[in-house]
Amino acid sequence: MDYKNIIVEIGGGILQITINRPSKLNALNKETIAELHDAFADAKDDDEAKVVILTGSGEKAFVAGADISEFSDFSPEEGKQLAAEGQQKLFNYVANFPKPVIAAINGFALGGGLELAMAAHFRIASDNAKMGLPEVSLGVIPGYGGTQRLPQLVGKGRAMEMIMTAGMVDANQALQYHLVNHVTEQAELLDFAEKLAEKIMKNSPVAITSAIRAINANYEAGVNGYDIEIEEFGRCFGTEDFEEGTSAFLNKRKAEFPGK
Repeated sequence: MDYKNIIVEIGGGILQITINRPSKLNALNKETIAELHDAFADAKDDDEAKVVILTGSGEKAFVAGADISEFSDFSPEEGKQLAAEGQQKLFNYVANFPKPVIAAINGFALGGGLELAMAAHFRIASDNAKMGLPEVSLGVIPGYGGTQRLPQLVGKGRAMEMIMTAGMVDANQALQYHLVNHVTEQAELLDFAEKLAEKIMKNSPVAITSAIRAINANYEAGVNGYDIEIEEFGRCFGTEDFEEGTSAFLNKRKAEFPGK
């Protein structure tokens, strides 16, 4: 599929989605959100795509925020609809994606950009990265899951401070806050992400999907994550991946998972 605002490349089981609006510092507009959804939807059904790496083009920004010009004159009802549609179409879709999603944060990840990175399953950052949720400086709050995912990652107190001050943290602070898993030099960012993806791809994709569901369940209101873990654990026993994994272990050989 041809896209206007993103670049999609695949090789060796790794699908890289690059947000490509450098003149706007890769800011998210409605069109880009729709294209990202389509790219993820295609990746979901693509057997060749095992892991997704999400990044931004250029050296300045992952995503510098949402395109404010699109909603500066919205009514309260339109604002509510904007957040609901965006969360359903992209942010929650990424968070619950059945294949691993790694956000490779190069440069600024602000507002909707940080919310998108937080929706990924985990994050790595270049050493020049800066992250923040500056929405209150515009008279609004994060609307794409930021008030929920940031406290889950950094704790309530730090999240309150970051959101209330509208300030940014650098890559090393983000690492200390557990907002990102790793920090690397910018030139090495994508290579590092690919090495992590390669480690992931050595394991059972079916089991990884189950793990994503079980981990996410802990953050869903009214859902007992332990019950979901038990259910997914049992489900694994009926898969070809389990048969292959246990057989390989018992026979002291490398597993070749069929992904079924």
